[in-house]
Amino acid sequence: MEKKIRLGIIGIGNMGSSHACRVRDGECPDFELAAVADINPARQEWAKTRLGESVRFFDSADAMLDSGLVDACIVATPHYAHPGLAVKCMERSIHVLVEKPAGVYTKQVREMNQAADRHPEVVFGVMFNQRTNCVYRKMRELVRSGKYGRIRRTNWIITDWYRPQAYYDSGSWRATWAGEGGGVLLNQCPHQLDLWQWICGMPVKVQAHMKFGLWHDIEVEDDVTTYVEYENGGTGVFVTTTGDAHGTNRFEIQMDRARLLVENDQLHLQEFSVSEPEWSASNKDAFATMPATETVVETDGLNPQHTGVINAWGGAILRGEPLVADGREGIRGLMLSNAMHLSAFLGREVSMPIDEELFYEELQKRVAHSRLKTDDPAKSVVADLSDTFGGTR
Repeated sequence: MEKKIRLGIIGIGNMGSSHACRVRDGECPDFELAAVADINPARQEWAKTRLGESVRFFDSADAMLDSGLVDACIVATPHYAHPGLAVKCMERSIHVLVEKPAGVYTKQVREMNQAADRHPEVVFGVMFNQRTNCVYRKMRELVRSGKYGRIRRTNWIITDWYRPQAYYDSGSWRATWAGEGGGVLLNQCPHQLDLWQWICGMPVKVQAHMKFGLWHDIEVEDDVTTYVEYENGGTGVFVTTTGDAHGTNRFEIQMDRARLLVENDQLHLQEFSVSEPEWSASNKDAFATMPATETVVETDGLNPQHTGVINAWGGAILRGEPLVADGREGIRGLMLSNAMHLSAFLGREVSMPIDEELFYEELQKRVAHSRLKTDDPAKSVVADLSDTFGGTR
């Protein structure tokens, strides 16, 4: 019988507790839950009553990592702490899976990636669970196949991240520059930003318009509209908010020979009879419509989400199987997020890759005046997320 991986989890809040329950309930057969760490006394009590007597609890991440009880660790703390804790795991040759986002600013994440390069014995992953979604995997396959030519335009409107004020009031760190480092882009949209670049590649220019605390009593962004340009001249628009009570999730890619659309958990493909440049050059009818056929694309139907990421990580540790996402890839979507913020901070277009030092300076200006609500962890509220992160969430 193959030996199980002894798992530790740092941070038993919303996501950490969900991961702990997955392992406890046998959904991740390569792992056994050995230890958890959290500074919040209330979460200590939760762990003692819900996770079983065999699980050790620590009020310090360092103590857990130094205990010799864990072979691998999930980092599920507030965003700023992700890179530093990941590096501590790497320095102890402990495999590490970091929750999204990889960090708050790319300078910090780049240092984490460099540490990973120094420790090739460590299997380093990032929780990009939306990469397990069959419709996005198939969309990427079609876009990257070369069959449909160039990307001409991308549009993603992702406004179904509605959050009431109670969500923002549930933790002292939420929606503050000092505690979270950003709003909808950094908390809700890392999945979409990762998928956007994973499928379409990185843009070369970014211009963003943001509203800070437009729909909520918060200091960070809750309404964003961004325009990007790609190296080939193609363009894209990304729109998101947490203020739309009933929003939309619609991702469309226009290519030379096809139009792809993901909406309502389906991938629609409109396949052109010839490429648009060829049609435009040869057609003689000024108002003609290009012939095309439209289908709903079949997929493998699999969408294992967080469990799939954890199980792939376990397979990589024990059997050398592929990860859903190598941890080093977390910097790409974060670069997009940082570029959007920097553009909004400066009120102008920015080029990619961004000036990381300039972004850090601008972020620190806002951190200096941040109104972190309280440092008392007992005042945070942990929600049951068991039914909220399937499908396109």
